[in-house]
Parts: sequence; C-alpha cells; structure tokens
Amino acid sequence: MRKVGKLVYNFGHLLNLTMRVILAFIIIFITLSSCQTNKNEMVGDKKSSPTMDLQERLNILWLVTEDMGSYIPSFGDSTIVTPNLSRLAKEGVVYPNLFSTSGVCAPSRSAIATGMYPSSIGANHMRTTSYTEVTGLPSYAAVPPPETRMVSELLRINGYYCTNNYKEDYQFEAPKTAWDESSPYAHWRNRKKGQPFFSVMNFTETHESGLFEPYGFREIETRHYHSGDRNYKWKNFRASHANNRMAEEDTQVHLSKETKFNIPPYLPDNEVARRDMWKLYNNIAEMDKQMGSVLKQLEDDGLLEKTIIVFYGDHGGPLPREKRLIYDSGLNTPMIIRFPNKRKAGTKDERLLSFVDIAPTLLSISGIKPPEYMQGHAFLGKYKKSENRNYIHAAADRFDGYTDVIRAVRDKRFKYIRNYKPTQGYYLPIEYRERIPTMKELLRLREEGKLNSEQEQWFRESKPKEELYDCLLDPNELNNLASQPEFEKNMVELRTEMDRWLNSIGDNPNLTEKELITKLWDGNIVQPVTSTPIITSFEGYLKISCATEGASLGYKLVNHGEEISDVWLIYKEPFKIPKESKILILAHRIGYKPSEIVVFEL
Repeated sequence: MRKVGKLVYNFGHLLNLTMRVILAFIIIFITLSSCQTNKNEMVGDKKSSPTMDLQERLNILWLVTEDMGSYIPSFGDSTIVTPNLSRLAKEGVVYPNLFSTSGVCAPSRSAIATGMYPSSIGANHMRTTSYTEVTGLPSYAAVPPPETRMVSELLRINGYYCTNNYKEDYQFEAPKTAWDESSPYAHWRNRKKGQPFFSVMNFTETHESGLFEPYGFREIETRHYHSGDRNYKWKNFRASHANNRMAEEDTQVHLSKETKFNIPPYLPDNEVARRDMWKLYNNIAEMDKQMGSVLKQLEDDGLLEKTIIVFYGDHGGPLPREKRLIYDSGLNTPMIIRFPNKRKAGTKDERLLSFVDIAPTLLSISGIKPPEYMQGHAFLGKYKKSENRNYIHAAADRFDGYTDVIRAVRDKRFKYIRNYKPTQGYYLPIEYRERIPTMKELLRLREEGKLNSEQEQWFRESKPKEELYDCLLDPNELNNLASQPEFEKNMVELRTEMDRWLNSIGDNPNLTEKELITKLWDGNIVQPVTSTPIITSFEGYLKISCATEGASLGYKLVNHGEEISDVWLIYKEPFKIPKESKILILAHRIGYKPSEIVVFEL
C-alpha cells in the first residue's frame, strides 16, 4: 500500500478561494444531476418501467451447474427424478436451444460475465494462467475493450446487491468492484434491508471431475446449506476436486445401478460406460437436492414471488466427445426461467439463444440499457431485441496443453464447422479428461482395434476442412454432409455467416496464441498494470481518477478502530469524506494487473 497525505495533492490546493467555491457548486450540481439521471436509467418495474422505486425491483437468482447436457426430465430425459428442476420447469419457461460459446467452462463464463465472444477478447484459450511450461507462453488474461465491465458491476452501480457463491473462472481476475461478496458465504441474506439482489449460486457436483475414480461426492458437506452463515466453520472446503471425496460406498444413491441407460453412439455400450452414466445421473440428482436447499431459503425469506430464477449449465455434457467439443453435445445446455407468480408457467421457448445474450438480458430485465460494446442481444425485458437470433456461434482453441482451431455456426437445423488445423485429429490427449473411466475404456478399445465406425470418428488422424450436420436428423453429428451437392445452399449460407461473424468481432483464427498476447498487451512483453489512482480532495469532497482508460475504481472505509469494510464500494462521482476515517483506494482494468492500494486519510 502507498500512503498519501492531504497536502500532497496537486492543483486542488493551489486554487484560490473563489475558484474553490465555484468548483464546489459545480460538483454539487453534477452530483444532483447524475443522481437524477441514474435513477431514471437504473430503475424498472416488473416490465422495467422507468418510474419504479429501487426497493420494488425484482431480485434475480442464478442457479448455475457445470458440464450439463440435456439429461433432465424437463428436456426429454426421464432417467433420473429431479423434483426441484421439474418444479421450476412446471412453474416457468423451458429454453431448449441455449448454446454456450465454447465447450468448456472458463471461456464460456467470460461470455456470460461480459456479453462478449471469448475469441473477441482473448478468452478463447482454456487456462491462460497455467500450462506455461508446456506452451512456452507467459501467464495472461483476456483483455476486453476498456469500456467493458462485468455485468455484476453494472448491476451494483445501479443499486443491486451482487453475490457469487463461489466459483468465478472468467479467464481474467474479477475486479474487486465486481461483487459485493464472492465467497462460500456469499448470499442475498447479507444485503441491506429491502435492497434488490442479483445472486449466483454455483453447483459443482455435475462437473466432469465427478466421474473420476474413486467415485464419491466432492464435499461431504455442501456449502449451499450453510451459505450466508458467516459463523459457520467450513471443513476442508478448498480441498482439490479429485481428492476431497467420500468413498463410493458412502455416496448417496439416487438411482439404481440396474437402470437401463441410453448410451450415446460415440461411446462404448458396456459396463464401464454404464457405470459412468449411473454416476452422471446420480450427480445430477445430488445437484437437484442442493438446489432445493437454496430454493427453500428463498421461499423461507418470502422472496419467491419477488425473484426471477434462472437455471442453466455452463456448457454441454461432461462425457468424452461432449465437453471441449463444439458439437451440440458440448455446447447445448438446458435453461429454465421461473418468473414471479408463475408467469408463462409450463411453456417452452424454442428461440436460438447464445451465452453472449445472457448479460444484456440480465440488464434488460433490471431496467438497465445494455451497453453498446456487448455483442449479445437481450431476449427479455425492457430492451429486448425485436428480431430473434438466426444463428449461434462457437469456437474451440487451446485446452490445457493442446491446441486446435475450430469455429462453428449453427442455425435452427444445420451446423457448419470450419477446421483450421485439418491435418490434426479431433482427439486431444488431455490428461484431466483421461481420468474418466469411459475415456480410459475408449483408449483401450482403440488400441485393441475394437471401436466401431461411429466411435472411431473422434480418433481420426485428420479431419475435413469443413463439416455440415443436420442437427435435427443427426443430433450426434456423425454424418458429414459438407460434400453432398444438395446441401450446397446451406454451406454457402453458413460459410457467409461465419465470415461475417469473424469479421464483426475481430476474431482472426490464424493468429497464434503468442501473437494474440502481443496484441492484447499492445506490443509489450509483460502484462500491463493498472495505473495508481489519482486522488484530489477539496472542500471535504474526494475525487478519484485513473490514467488507465477503462479502469474500475473502488474504495473501502476504515473506521476509528482500524475496522475495514468487507466490501469494495464502486466510485462513481466525488463524495463527501467521512470525518476521522481512512480510505483505501484501488484501480483495476480487466485483463491488467490491479493497481497498488493507496491509503488516503485526513
């Protein structure tokens, strides 16, 4: 930390008395005007009317699970009973055509957090801060345009209490101003009385690692039963995914192992795959149970009919040839939205939706106009786009230590895939995935020459430059139609759309990752650092600025007894300095390192 005294500051203390009085009046006028403008922009009614009071705005609860294909009853698979998700679907709207922008979590979560395609901001390579010894690249983060803010920060600016429990993983470090709280304790119950909230609850049981041996749930105690209770003492909460597990015999069983499973044709139909399918469905049932605990908390608080509830997965399924690929099995994930008073209950919305649409929609249903930089479009709320989406887009690049370059575009029926490394096979020997028993089984059968033609496709030594699939008649995307003359019209349409999309978002698939880093860092060889905040005090007011364009500015108050606030407040305009207190100040642009913390005190 750097400590600065009041007498150090620049021009404010050189102004004569007359100029200081004039400046004070200007600041007060701007402050009042800004407050009025912000009030009109940020509030909304149940349809986002600009005249509604802050306390009357609807709350928003996100229930986010991981690695989630359409393996639940409300999306056509009745293998496992999910009473809580089924209730949400019965009382809400089912969205079967939501697609992630990548088949893996961190790039997809960057799209959700920013409303921008990962390949447009440098977030498309999975694990940019690790595998540096393998890649020979420095650790780096995605660098969106300077005006970019996480959607949660935009909601905080407009009066919402925003919490995340507890996974982040955005391909960049979240600024301190992004959340009121992001931790195992984060919960709407910690907000001010009557304050509208946006709360994210992440559920980890359905993650790919839930199929690793030995089987068992990731945590004996689940945080969702204790979130919000800061007096609760966690046991082994931050243990690794693979090691903090119960023995298989202690695993809660939600499904008989004798159940008949519908094994996808790209996987072997044998005991190993059936056992993994059993665990997959068992994990979903456990997730549903945990989700029920959160929904009960919402009902106990009397907030069910004052809250929009959104359930979705962070991309498609966890199995081999699902996660990390841009077939529908890796991109398509269920979404259910329950509106207050069961509005539109039991209906289905068939529109094509992309993860880049989630952030602008969240703002729209809160009565906030989405910023122009967002590449997605609101599909609900005051700022809902009038035209429906015709296409969804996706990309696959580096995963851990292995690189590929694939782009995809899909309309309601057909998907076009362009492979920029056709001489390289689809299958990548990713060690993390090879902990799944079915993956080990696929590799064993491959070595023994026992895979059938559908299972062998993934292991081809090369791949076609272009692929086209009829996702309606061929949902597993095994029959490539690209060379068939009767589909030339579809090929031309989707090729053209892909070129338009790549150009519009500035995605150059031929750019190497090393060249990408140079571009993100404006030609520098080290990650940029956010400039130290500039602080000016005058007539009892404090003004904060930063030389780094687009930096978020945050501050904390320190009271008499050196008691520091838990929350970084967002600086929006000059504010009156509290008497006899210190103030901690920080600046952070997404993708840059945060500034040093500066201490201001009278």
